[in-house]
Amino acid sequence: VPFKGAVLTQITAWWLKHFEGTLAHHMLSADTDEIVREVPQVAPFAEQLIGRAMLCRRAEVIPVECVVRGYLAGSAWKEYKQSGTLAGEKLAAGLIESDRFEPPIFSPATKADVGHDENITVTQMRAQLGDATVNELERLSRLIYSQGRELAAKRGIIIADTKFEFGLIGDGIVLIDEVLTPDSSRFWPADKYAPGGSQPS
Repeated sequence: VPFKGAVLTQITAWWLKHFEGTLAHHMLSADTDEIVREVPQVAPFAEQLIGRAMLCRRAEVIPVECVVRGYLAGSAWKEYKQSGTLAGEKLAAGLIESDRFEPPIFSPATKADVGHDENITVTQMRAQLGDATVNELERLSRLIYSQGRELAAKRGIIIADTKFEFGLIGDGIVLIDEVLTPDSSRFWPADKYAPGGSQPS
């Protein structure tokens, strides 16, 4: 996809700026001139970096994907169709593909180095990270999804589901990596939404 890296970087930068004052994140700048001023060693590569680079604070990655599902789609629908569950936990009976969840479901996944991430339960996540960390990750994930979904809806876009990554800087949890991009989220046109099947992306 031409300019894919630049598009994903700039979408993420836009959202991170949007969330400033609401939550902490890792981005310092996505402006190439600013990056070159801060890191002069990259000056010879400035033209290649335009739009594609982000200067960030270094964080220790928390090894769980924080997925928020507003609708029953993708791997969640596949599992539900087979067993009526999501990550092994029972969901309401009688749901159909692309049904809206109210409230949205917080549905973490393991971060896989190779292959696909695997859905896990919040209980499994608590065993790995502890209650306080999981409570804060869920709070932040729901907050970002809720605000993002609301803003997108005003522009005729449904954010069906999305995943977030977080890291630690000192004792603080910060949002890292990409945010509400087509690579990390499922976007549907609101005017074509019709539960009962897959939706146009």
